[in-house]
Amino acid sequence: MRKNKMTMSKTIQELEPKAVWKNFANLNAVPRPSKKEERVIQFMLDFGEKLQLETIKDSVGNIIIRKPATQGYEKRKMVTLQSHLDMVHQKNNDTDFNFDTQGIDMFIDNDWVRANGTTLGADNGLGVATIMALLESTDIPHPALEALFTIDEETGMTGAKGLKADILQGEILLNLDTEEDDEIGIGCAGGIDVTATRKYKKKSPSKKDTALEVTVKGLKGGHSGMDIHKGLGNANKIMNRLLYLGAENYNLRVAKINGGSLRNAIPRESKAVVVLPKTKKKLKKFQSHFEQWIETIKQELIITEPTLEISINKVKQPKSVLPKEVQTKLLNALYAAQNGVYAMSAAFDNLVETSNNIARVEVDKGKINIACLTRSSVDSGKIDLANSLRAVFELADCKVSFSGDYPGWNPNPDSAILTVLKKEYKKIFKSEPNVAACHAGLECGILGQNYPNIDMISFGPTIKGAHSPDERVSISSVQKFWKFTLEILKNIPE
Repeated sequence: MRKNKMTMSKTIQELEPKAVWKNFANLNAVPRPSKKEERVIQFMLDFGEKLQLETIKDSVGNIIIRKPATQGYEKRKMVTLQSHLDMVHQKNNDTDFNFDTQGIDMFIDNDWVRANGTTLGADNGLGVATIMALLESTDIPHPALEALFTIDEETGMTGAKGLKADILQGEILLNLDTEEDDEIGIGCAGGIDVTATRKYKKKSPSKKDTALEVTVKGLKGGHSGMDIHKGLGNANKIMNRLLYLGAENYNLRVAKINGGSLRNAIPRESKAVVVLPKTKKKLKKFQSHFEQWIETIKQELIITEPTLEISINKVKQPKSVLPKEVQTKLLNALYAAQNGVYAMSAAFDNLVETSNNIARVEVDKGKINIACLTRSSVDSGKIDLANSLRAVFELADCKVSFSGDYPGWNPNPDSAILTVLKKEYKKIFKSEPNVAACHAGLECGILGQNYPNIDMISFGPTIKGAHSPDERVSISSVQKFWKFTLEILKNIPE
């Protein structure tokens, strides 16, 4: 296996543009899950210092590296190039992988680079690698560059939030975190974490009850912002539907639920341990109905989730179950809670304005924990939906808290750097770019609070399946992205 990994790493480093892929391979050898970025922070410090460039680590762990302008570009405006160091850590259930200690195992699949059973880290590693290639270049013309590598973008944007208002010097900010190579981003959604918790007194099940484990898996998952409109299955909602039907029709009792993982990832898997009153006839009837419910759900999702799997198997008797009243309120609340698109934008065609992702459901050992991520490009809409969720979960006697609130990025159609990008894109690729706002959370909204006069824009290569083990990046689009980036830097105004 070691030999295969080394060979594949070498193959990826030989892709064009070599300067970008080499740095991406080196970066992906460093474990960098969100909130555990110590090693990648040191990696970037070593990188900047080895180049003998001004290299700074700020108070929260962001890295800033500055490079002087090349000859003839000294009078051009300084450009801040920005990407985040952390990556979403998601893996398939049957993949043996430790994000805290292992580098990403990559392979080439026609025009795509993928990872073996895990997220790839192209979001936002390709942006980081591109900036690294520019910093170490000796033959690329460019104005003065300021690289900003932020931490913890994926789970709170604490790096952007912690960046002081007097540290950046650039007048133009190029955010390299957009995921379609024909798109120029001029706005994004804000977000807020909604968390519902409750404690309960455990109740012992009857020793005569039958214990079963319900498993939902095989869903695609994906980015809880960029993919929320695709009608993908949410493992937590599917599981709750099955438990609700079982409780309503067969007095099913819930012992444990473990569904989903990260707030910014649409949940792909969920497991629950339940018990049923033990009568052979009733159990057989339940299994028959359960198979019918499974088939109904599969047919509903046959187009968007063709590999959905739902199974039920006998397991060891659990030590406790939820009290019936607590269970009823919990299942009702999860059924009623908004998941998916809540409102579409009136300002932009086909843009989701407000949404929610029921990302994590944990029930065990006397505690309930439900984690959601609510997004909106309209701040009042974000708070309105968050309050709606709070009302639902408070009806289930949960304590509800809001945290991690961050603003959206208001579009500026009169941006000077937007004019440059539109002109260069049309000149190089003989077509018009798609100028758009997105439903993901970019750091531009937060950075704009402390730097209101900086002219910001976002673009990047084509990345599919971000925040899921199906994440992949198009090799040809990286070539396109690199060419576009070089032309933009040549045409930065004075």
